Amino acid sequence: MNRMAWAHAKDLAKHGATSVSLTPGWLRSEMMLEAFGVREENWRDATATVPHFVISETPRFVGRAVTALAADPNRARWNGQSLSSGGLAQVYGFTDLDGSRPDAWRYVPEVQDAGKPADATGYR
Repeated sequence: MNRMAWAHAKDLAKHGATSVSLTPGWLRSEMMLEAFGVREENWRDATATVPHFVISETPRFVGRAVTALAADPNRARWNGQSLSSGGLAQVYGFTDLDGSRPDAWRYVPEVQDAGKPADATGYR
């Protein structure tokens, strides 16, 4: 449990607010694209040097997670929790720009940390 989300949830409960901590996966931000010398149009070229970049997601994906949470009339069920864009995509059904649902926080321990070759099959 994320202590910040939990603490804010307790503090804001009297106002009917929902507090969560939301994390993207491996964010394909402008800074990351620049660091890898690619653009959004050819981001997959970066996987030649950093193969696990295959699980990256656009900033729009985490934005869609925020939108889904805000639109959910039952969003209080998440109050005080730590959430990920990939996990929420599974619940709400939104996708990244390419139509996929990258789940980096499942991919990292099961593929990257396990020393397996980069392959996002079943994680996008």
